[in-house]
Amino acid sequence: MRRRHFLGLAAGLATLPMWSARAATGRVLCLGGSLTETVFALGAEAMLIGRDSTSTYPVAAEALPDVGYVRALSAEGVLAMAPDLILAEEDAGPPEVVDVLKASGVDWQTIDDDHTPASVVAKVIAVGAALGLTDKATALAAKIEAQLAEAATMAAAVPEDKRKRVLFILSAEGGKIMAAGAGSSAEGIIHLAGAENAAQGFGGYKALSDEAVLDAAPDLILMMDRAGDHAADNETLFALPALATSPAAEARAIVRMDGLYLLGFGPRTGQAALDLHRAIYG
Repeated sequence: MRRRHFLGLAAGLATLPMWSARAATGRVLCLGGSLTETVFALGAEAMLIGRDSTSTYPVAAEALPDVGYVRALSAEGVLAMAPDLILAEEDAGPPEVVDVLKASGVDWQTIDDDHTPASVVAKVIAVGAALGLTDKATALAAKIEAQLAEAATMAAAVPEDKRKRVLFILSAEGGKIMAAGAGSSAEGIIHLAGAENAAQGFGGYKALSDEAVLDAAPDLILMMDRAGDHAADNETLFALPALATSPAAEARAIVRMDGLYLLGFGPRTGQAALDLHRAIYG
């Protein structure tokens, strides 16, 4: 049933008049790691003149000029790149900077994303249309669609009463757990992997009370693989009173994955879901 949901999605989206097509020329600036990754996957990296700091894949993207963090942009810094086209994720900001950029006369296109399999395919189609590469985008979307269908099949094979409760921890700085709730990209990938989000009752990302973490009772902890203040080694994490008695702590069950790969909902999402499924269930 799930497989049929994906079949033909790329071809159908390609016919929708959602985005204006452009000639495959010009100076393109991407604001969002998944969009930069998609441009590279389409073989159109020669069009890119810059990126934001979340655009770290592939490695070649890091050689592009960096205009800063996607949610903390400077209008002057972006316009100094003299782009013809700006492709932006929905959370690009702050809003007042986005307003200035939209009013500047530069072609600004926001690419929607609701962290679902359909949105991954739609994102590829949208970027392809914006670059005038609809045929390439349709072919790439079909490949991604097949991976997503495989992930959906594996997820559907997990019985409801066997699904692991996964708590995505964005940060444990100062012993305070910042977790992912409804509608987040973390919940999206958890569901794609055939598991359940242990954090309930809120949307986005939120600092949880110890009581809320205890109530979540996760079977497994999921985190981004990174260093710095937001990182925490396993022993420190499982020593926190809110987690110490959880099933995850008892089993020492924790998975760490690259943030963009795990949460980007770009061209590698199907494979990321498969990898996460195997990491959770073996």
